[in-house]
Amino acid sequence: MDTFLKDLLPTGITATQLFVSLPFLAIMLHVILGMVAYLIYVERKVCSYIQDRVGPNRVGFDFGQSWLRFLKGALGLGQPLADGIKFMLKEDYMPKSADKVLFTLAPATIVIPAMIGFLIVPWGGYINVPDMTVPILGEIGGRVLLAGANLNVGVIYIIAVASLGVYGVVLGGWASNNKYSFLGGLRASAQMVSYEIPLGLSLMCALLICGTIMPMGIIEYQVQNGWLILAHPLAAMLFFVSVLAEANRAPFDNAEAEQELVGGYHTEYSSMRFALFFLAEYMHMVTSCAFFALLFLGGFHLPAIPGLGIEETSILAGLLKLGVFMGKVLVLITFMIVIRWTVPRLRYDQVMFLGWQSMIPLSMLMLVMTSVMVFYQWTAWYQLLAANALLTAVIMLFLPVLPKNKVNNRVPMYGSRFNPMPGERVQTVAPGGLASEDRPVEGISPAM
Repeated sequence: MDTFLKDLLPTGITATQLFVSLPFLAIMLHVILGMVAYLIYVERKVCSYIQDRVGPNRVGFDFGQSWLRFLKGALGLGQPLADGIKFMLKEDYMPKSADKVLFTLAPATIVIPAMIGFLIVPWGGYINVPDMTVPILGEIGGRVLLAGANLNVGVIYIIAVASLGVYGVVLGGWASNNKYSFLGGLRASAQMVSYEIPLGLSLMCALLICGTIMPMGIIEYQVQNGWLILAHPLAAMLFFVSVLAEANRAPFDNAEAEQELVGGYHTEYSSMRFALFFLAEYMHMVTSCAFFALLFLGGFHLPAIPGLGIEETSILAGLLKLGVFMGKVLVLITFMIVIRWTVPRLRYDQVMFLGWQSMIPLSMLMLVMTSVMVFYQWTAWYQLLAANALLTAVIMLFLPVLPKNKVNNRVPMYGSRFNPMPGERVQTVAPGGLASEDRPVEGISPAM
């Protein structure tokens, strides 16, 4: 390998790793961009099924050409392409009073961290590269990691990169010079900062058990000792809820609540600037679900399935592991989508109360419990599961005696149905049963 190039590479990055990582990074970036386009399609389809509708079903790949009529319709699979063309052709509007530099910088600031977060995820584990000579790199060969980079900082890289996304939200809300955008930016930044605490504490529980911050070390531990979602379900639950809040997904999407803030921090954005915000949300979902699968679902591991072991280092085994990892990510994203269309949005005060009064104290207790278990080397999956069950029982025991802060007390308005006048009988049913009639004026039978 050229000495000058070797001096430029970070410590631990070999020529063979660079030979694998650069093309893999370019391929995975385009794969994830394609996933994002069709995840929007999947979201619209799942939403339509839940609401008893059909969803996108018209746009195919015929492009108006008669010789491609057999691709017309195609279950609406051409809808993401049509949406992309629409975003590119829409007018790029900017308010006259907006800060032009920050207004343009905000979408890039939020999408770039989302696009580079998956860099250290070991999608395919280790593979063997045959010995060969490559120009510039020189002699290469041996075992390398099928990932964008094999960095020694491990999961700290993902946490550091994900925390940068809040700057794009803040800049977008501030630069628009719009009160709704400003309030949305404030909500999103406060929510993301608040939920980073339980996310980090639940992550520390997993790292304490595995004893490493390297992604492959975490997967190897779960291959030998079982998935962490079985050993530490409380940490997995808190981590997943925190991921929903960090990505501004329902029921935590108060930063863009249409009923209150029009569109939140991206109210004034249109065309490709708005598309970048949309793109960043789904790329955050992909990265966070990959992170969850890495921490709690064993990464590419599936028990009793041949070809997925750590010792399997062929190219075919690497592709098979990549497919398993991607499958877990897609299942988690589908679960996120189902949550969005089944669970109603929480009020903003409820979101903050949940974070500061429930999840943060619980995650701190959980971290103390995990530290004690690791100190006494009680780290078998059944021991950790019993500790989780005991902690849950203790919390449920003390929950009724904890002080409660009621913020929704009804105002005793004299004469209302909740505070009737003396001797008044409150009746909330429509008289005569009119409310139960489909045709209250004409009657049940159709008018002649």
